[in-house]
Amino acid sequence: MTGTREMWRVIAFLTVLLPQAVFAASCRDTEFEDVSLTVCEAQQDEDLRLFHTGPNGIYGSFGAVDDALAEEGKQLGFAMNAGMYHADRAPVGLFVDKGREVARIVTREGPGNFGLLPNGVFCIGRSFAVVESRTFAASAPACNWATQSGPMLVIDGKLHPRLIPDSDSEYIRNGVGVSADGTTALFVLSNERVNFHRFARFFRDVLQTPNALYFDGKISRLYAPELGRDDLGFPMGPIVGLAVPRE
Repeated sequence: MTGTREMWRVIAFLTVLLPQAVFAASCRDTEFEDVSLTVCEAQQDEDLRLFHTGPNGIYGSFGAVDDALAEEGKQLGFAMNAGMYHADRAPVGLFVDKGREVARIVTREGPGNFGLLPNGVFCIGRSFAVVESRTFAASAPACNWATQSGPMLVIDGKLHPRLIPDSDSEYIRNGVGVSADGTTALFVLSNERVNFHRFARFFRDVLQTPNALYFDGKISRLYAPELGRDDLGFPMGPIVGLAVPRE
């Protein structure tokens, strides 16, 4: 782990040395309790979207999303995987695309991290929100895009009650938290293996997001050109990305 941490410190140092005009300020590398993490931010007046299926089928990769945005004269500012998916890359649980419900919400307890209730929904509407799934099902906010995942990491300022402080279940993980006023969505990917409890505490104690949602682990990937990141891997299901004007 030490070697990995040193690598990310070097990357962060080199990034500072490069001309500031080259990079936007949407993504940054940081550390929490000796774990390297990358944080990307989106504001409510920016063009944040979820991507899953286009005219040619499931996108599956950051490159395919970026190519699709080129037709609008835009490109990805950053992106990451945004929720769990089945073997055919169909979303596990709720998925809303441009206001249309593509997959229904799942509120029952089940196996795996997704079924570790409470789980939740990340909603992109007039503002951002992370909402516990059963609360969402009872009174859904208007979402242009939404993705369900689980477990919740932070719920109304408190950690998910089933997260274990000294758990040895450690993976590369990613998730999202939303500011108290709903104007900022903060996406985090750990660059090293981390357990749920430490990952959740970063959202609560450092980013101070009252609600945060786990997206996935093991397959977690990030596209952040300002940091020189374009993580490769198997085709993905849902992807969240910030669309910006193409240079």
